[in-house]
Parts: sequence; structure tokens; C-alpha cells
Amino acid sequence: MPVVFRLEGLRFHFYSDEGDPREPVHIHIAKAGADAKFWLYPEVRLAYNRGFDARTIRYLRDIVEAHRNQIEEAWNEHFG
Repeated sequence: MPVVFRLEGLRFHFYSDEGDPREPVHIHIAKAGADAKFWLYPEVRLAYNRGFDARTIRYLRDIVEAHRNQIEEAWNEHFG
């Protein structure tokens, strides 16, 4: 599971096996029993949320938007 970055105890990552055919670019975020997934395109949007409150989800969306290029570069580097 490639970790793109960590921030404030949150792990921003994706899985090496992202489906066949591979799903579009997205990021998983995990912390202490909670996890969420965000699609990056056409706009950053929540795919699922398991355990984060609404305020945290808004915060996570903002982080993903700010790091979208970094996430996409890591995705493309990993999946080539």
C-alpha cells in the first residue's frame, strides 16, 4: 500500500491492487479506525466515509484538493 503522505496522524494512500480494470485516480485516507476515499476527477468528491464526522470530511476534501497534483503524480509513478 503506497503511502503518498502523512499529515496530523492521517495516512493518505492507495492500494497496489486498485481493481481490474483499474479504478480512476483516487486516494484513501485512514486514521484510528476511520477511513474515507476521495475521487480526484472531474472534481474532488467523496466516494465513501467510514467513521469521520462531517467537519473532518470537509477538511479532508480541502487537503486532497490542495495535494491533488502530488497524489496524481504518485499514482502515475506507481501504476506507470
